[in-house]
Amino acid sequence: MVLSIVSAAVVLALLIVVHETGHFLMAKRLGVRVLRFSIGYPPKVVGMRWGETEYALGATPFGGYVKMLGEEWSDGHPSTAILSTYLRELALDLLASWCGKRRLKVPRRSQVGPALAALAQASLAGGDSAAELKRRAADLIGREPTSAETALLEEVGAAGSLDAACERLCADPPGALLESLKARAFPSQSLGKRAAIVLAGPGANLLFAPLLMAAIFIYGIPRLLPVVGQVRQGLPAALAGVKPGDRVAAVDGRAIASWEDLSRLVKASDGRSLLLRIERKEATASRRLELAVRPVQEREAGAGAAPAWIIGVLPSGAAAVVRVGPVQAVRMSAVATADTVAMLMVGLAHLVSGAAPLRQALSGPIMIARMAGQEAQQGIAALAAFTVMLSLELGIINLFPVPMLDGGHLLFFLLEGLRGRPLKLRHREIAMQVGLLLLAALMVFVIVNDISRIVQG
Repeated sequence: MVLSIVSAAVVLALLIVVHETGHFLMAKRLGVRVLRFSIGYPPKVVGMRWGETEYALGATPFGGYVKMLGEEWSDGHPSTAILSTYLRELALDLLASWCGKRRLKVPRRSQVGPALAALAQASLAGGDSAAELKRRAADLIGREPTSAETALLEEVGAAGSLDAACERLCADPPGALLESLKARAFPSQSLGKRAAIVLAGPGANLLFAPLLMAAIFIYGIPRLLPVVGQVRQGLPAALAGVKPGDRVAAVDGRAIASWEDLSRLVKASDGRSLLLRIERKEATASRRLELAVRPVQEREAGAGAAPAWIIGVLPSGAAAVVRVGPVQAVRMSAVATADTVAMLMVGLAHLVSGAAPLRQALSGPIMIARMAGQEAQQGIAALAAFTVMLSLELGIINLFPVPMLDGGHLLFFLLEGLRGRPLKLRHREIAMQVGLLLLAALMVFVIVNDISRIVQG
């Protein structure tokens, strides 16, 4: 149980970091100010401000978020709360530069007001003109302040405190402040930039999967050998004389290196007869046999699974670690990722069509933890392969056009592009509430379903 919980926590935390890093890096690349990068949801356990961004760890581990400047505003105008937040961020920027030049510790947020008031008074000491203030401030902080920072320093110097300055500037914001805010806020970016930032999260998960898969191939993965463990009576292999312990060396003259190779060739046979070259160990020697089998169709385990060609054998479990070079690993990871995505899309199609019952197709956090623990017991490669699958699922599911998911935001952007203007904030809020309700209902369902499946065995 402990192994399952720890394994699931590590895997999910890693995938959340990957997802949010995608949003974060794209936002930074496009000039949007990121206020906070958090792993876990509030309350905040610990945090550190580096540059313009606070990096935090929340008390709720299964989640994370990137908080950008602005996020939402109505009718194209920032609210007083957004303006106040931006001004306080500018205050922290000024103090970080001031303290950095003097190698001093940046004051805590509770001490920002008095510290900025001291900086403003020092900046005004050289004269009352804006040019003198800007020159003096540049000497103090080691760089030229922006127009918005200069306006803040002037107002703090005149009002005597940060709170009073923020109140005045929010009531009558100067043009330089509004231009600076809109240049860095998420809602004021072009439609293409906003879509790119939202798309970068799922994109990071989809890109991470083949990279991790390539690393798995380089590290080495246990691959099942084509050694027969069980022979099902009455099916082609048993009728042809295949026995437990037999190793399948070739199919129709094609060498077989793994159980996966054997399974793939049997499924692709379309029912035609196959010639198996068998290596059989006996008491005193090894024998080579050639046995002809004709696969038959059987519906595989799993709801909604299509009939597949089989010969009626199961692997013994014997495995060998296979390692490849970087170039081959990249090639193999691309093929494996494409196959996995195709399999996931088929599964989703079965789910939507009703061919796969929800109770059997959906797994919640309890089953994910259970599966993570089982894979961890098999080794690091197996757990990494499980992580690849989850990363692809997370990337695909987040693209669903459901409010609260990245796909829901992309749907809003699509409607904005078609209408020529964004949806009203109130309408977006209602959609988000509906999306939250749907996701909460789904979470309750999968948790209850997980418990039911465990109880029923």
